Amino acid sequence: MEAERVDPVAVRIGQKLQAISPISSDCCIFKVPNYLRKVNEKAYEPEVVAIGPFHRGKDHLKPMEERKIRFLQLILQERGENDITKYVVVMRELEERARKCYAEPVSLDSDGFVEMMLLDGCLIIQLIRKSARTTSIDDPIFKMSGFHGILCRDMLLIENQLPLFVLWELFCVIAVPREDRFIDDIIKFFTVVLPGKGCIRKSLRSITENKHLLGLIYDCWHPSAFEMEVKTKTIECSFMHCATELKEAGIRFKKVEGRSIFDIKFENGTMKIPTLEIDDDTEWFLRNVIAYEQFFSGSSLNHVTDYMNFMDCLINSRKDVEILRQRGIVKNWLGDDEVIATMFNRLGDSVTIPAFSLYSEVFNNVNMYCSGRWNKRFANLKHNYFNSPWAFLSFLAAVLFLLLTMVQAVFSVLSYVK
Repeated sequence: MEAERVDPVAVRIGQKLQAISPISSDCCIFKVPNYLRKVNEKAYEPEVVAIGPFHRGKDHLKPMEERKIRFLQLILQERGENDITKYVVVMRELEERARKCYAEPVSLDSDGFVEMMLLDGCLIIQLIRKSARTTSIDDPIFKMSGFHGILCRDMLLIENQLPLFVLWELFCVIAVPREDRFIDDIIKFFTVVLPGKGCIRKSLRSITENKHLLGLIYDCWHPSAFEMEVKTKTIECSFMHCATELKEAGIRFKKVEGRSIFDIKFENGTMKIPTLEIDDDTEWFLRNVIAYEQFFSGSSLNHVTDYMNFMDCLINSRKDVEILRQRGIVKNWLGDDEVIATMFNRLGDSVTIPAFSLYSEVFNNVNMYCSGRWNKRFANLKHNYFNSPWAFLSFLAAVLFLLLTMVQAVFSVLSYVK
């Protein structure tokens, strides 16, 4: 019997099946998919420093590579050492576990990967330690105004990460291993780029449970405990009108000093919203945190996506931004209200919005308030007669004429009776 012919396609696919590596449950560092990236590519690209393998080797990031070596040298000088063997040994022990954290294949060989972890880790740890101790770095570029913010930006990009356990193990070799102090120093370092309150330290998970720097900041930048309980209510998310239309419906806007930027309430016809500070860092930070939520949807609160969707409903145009800015709810450091309106209108492009939102109850209560009979009448009256000074004067003249007519009628009746 003639041997059965082996199909070359079957052979080729079989080889590919054998070559492909399984996806690890430790995978936590991803490349942003094109459907999100194309909306604003720059929001995911580092400006000065590559952390991890995804952006390594890009020309505009090469100047920082020499500075990474200098930071390792500073650590050795600080500790009175001249041998880096123990640092390399620690990193090599973590190599296999660290590789599994990256969703994309890493082309670096074993030595290159270990070197990357050591140099990138030393840079991050020294930056955070020196910032916590308010110690200046003897390098002109680090003394430039605004450079701290640029470093924070690059170190919180979702693609530009080292596993947090790598940083922790390296920190334990360099300094006294106090987990609470290490986390506090990280939070303090990155607070400068947060667009509002929300760093609630008490509920933060341990260092071993967090994935990387972005994950740690996300883990402590969340609503207060009461607001997180509201999330458990199974109320479907609904549509809400913009600030201009809500104002016309009689809804007032008030700035509140909440514990968290996410603690938004609607009470007795008043929308209570904590202050949001918007500057050059806001869009990239929100985009990377939202992308992080998209990768881990279902296992986390998705509160940043919910917040983005809430603000997107509230802001349709520069007029909406102006209303919020005048109430102190939005601090616009960009200068142009139209830019902020455009930013929020595009933040949700290609983003999956959860069916159940942190603000579903707020949405529904606002819509119920706006649909009330008296609120509708007041809204129509305000829209038709109070939308400009001339319309208001015309309304006053009409009311005055009506009153005079009534007075004249009363006097006529009294004269007739007399």
